[in-house]
Amino acid sequence: MKKSVLATAVLGAVLLFTACSSNTGKDAAPAGATVPPAPDLPDYAATLEEKIPAVMAENAIPGVVVLVESPSRGDWSATFGTAENGAEVPMALSDSFRIGSNTKTMTSTVILQLVQEGVLALDEPISTFRPDVPGGDDITIANLAEMRSGLYSYTFDPGFNATLDEDPQKAWTADELLAIAFSHPVNAAPGVEFEYSNTNIVLLGVVIEQLTGMSASEAFAERIFEPLGMTHSLLPLADDWSIPGAHARGYQFGTNVETIDSYAVPADELADALDGTLLPIDQTDASPSWAWTAGGAISTPDDLAVYVRALVGGGLLDESTQKARMDSIQPMTPGAPVGYGLGIAQFAPGILGHDGQLPGYSSFMVHNAQTGDTIIIACNLSASPVDGENAAVVLGKLLIGTLYGAADLPDPAAPAATTPAAG
Repeated sequence: MKKSVLATAVLGAVLLFTACSSNTGKDAAPAGATVPPAPDLPDYAATLEEKIPAVMAENAIPGVVVLVESPSRGDWSATFGTAENGAEVPMALSDSFRIGSNTKTMTSTVILQLVQEGVLALDEPISTFRPDVPGGDDITIANLAEMRSGLYSYTFDPGFNATLDEDPQKAWTADELLAIAFSHPVNAAPGVEFEYSNTNIVLLGVVIEQLTGMSASEAFAERIFEPLGMTHSLLPLADDWSIPGAHARGYQFGTNVETIDSYAVPADELADALDGTLLPIDQTDASPSWAWTAGGAISTPDDLAVYVRALVGGGLLDESTQKARMDSIQPMTPGAPVGYGLGIAQFAPGILGHDGQLPGYSSFMVHNAQTGDTIIIACNLSASPVDGENAAVVLGKLLIGTLYGAADLPDPAAPAATTPAAG
């Protein structure tokens, strides 16, 4: 694929671009415009306006959108950096982003809706819907949603990743993705251990289509986006690789083959990645069809804020089903500080949501059930070249630390979800 063109003068965009801040939620002012002072900004805003550009520079992140809604401390939103390497194009709060694995929470939400409607059971075997699943008689719907099926994730297959690089706009089908997954031995017995796998959620997408008689795209729209008024969100059809409306260009260091195991740039190339000598690949127009119900959705920060509040606080499920979802959260490994349940992650006590990563983009959405705070971060870079961590999660740690004093924020999807094909 062609790499994006990055002018040396714009390499420092994350330092030279002034953060455009607001406590009204409106888009950033055009480049060069005078932004009036906002003396009523929340107390945490000044700290973040200083620290976010520094973290961006340390991780070669071109652009960032941040949205914080806090009933007690005040709302704040800001944009930083550039939407296009090589040009001074400001990010906007209304930009659309590929939201990667945040999609998984939506898929599991529809599954739970089908459970509460009585047409599906969490202990039902996946073999009911796909007899070809290896060991499918013993893998339940709950095992899939909780990432405890033991099934190999097709995203680690070298041939699959080579195709992503050679034919980035290929329209993948669920059958193709599952055939790749099932060609590999299972990694563990079902229910034994947590292992992040896109195969699980693609299978749940198949279940949704069989039970609803509609496409997963239609099911998402009817059951999630329309009830919540998420007018700028969608799950694209397989042959649609476009991002509707205004959006930033999306970048990734390394090809999909090169980054199967990690997004981290090799040590001897890291300095070049950070100073702009090594340019990232523009992945904006790559098809998300390979991620489908595991990571293909598109949304905006405002829409994600509405969604994650409903995901954590209720509004899409009845009370008992919502309780079952929250009760399903368990440590990924014994004693781990983070947990995962039925399509929902716990990053810290009371702080729940998910993160997302797709070639070109990363995102982080959480709602604090204890304080009512909501945090949304969207970046136009998949991951930090320093250590391969989801770029939005890098910034998520900064925000959590600033708002709550937490020293660190573990990534609940690590290590598998930080690979390039995690969704």
